Amino acid sequence: MIDHVYVSVTDIEKSLAFYIAALKPLGWREFGKYDSASGPDNVPDLFGVGDDIYVSGTGVGSSIWLRQRQPGETGLYVGIVCDSNDAVDAAYRAAIDAGGLDDGVPADRTYFAPGYYAGNVADFDGNRIEFVHKAWNPAR
Repeated sequence: MIDHVYVSVTDIEKSLAFYIAALKPLGWREFGKYDSASGPDNVPDLFGVGDDIYVSGTGVGSSIWLRQRQPGETGLYVGIVCDSNDAVDAAYRAAIDAGGLDDGVPADRTYFAPGYYAGNVADFDGNRIEFVHKAWNPAR
């Protein structure tokens, strides 16, 4: 299951209004902003739009996070749900063994939330995958 996707946009306000309006009929809504000042330098400001399940925390849902596109930036960022920290480690290792590039070794990412554990890889074209286990998600 896809947990989240980062979409790099040129105009945050315009794009946020678009995604909120387009996804509202599906029960999605704006639910927050991640302020990059509270995390590492490589994590930008993020603006979240999520489905009802994701926003309410009642199950494993999906979200889109908008981020300001940087000059020359391309590619996609997709967060994939993992059922445990061990599953994050295994997926990360398999991706590296398959030729992926390290984009962040598996570790706790408490700057997002306590219990957020993730590992990041990039493919040959710069697309990035985050394998993520959120301790608060119910078992699937």
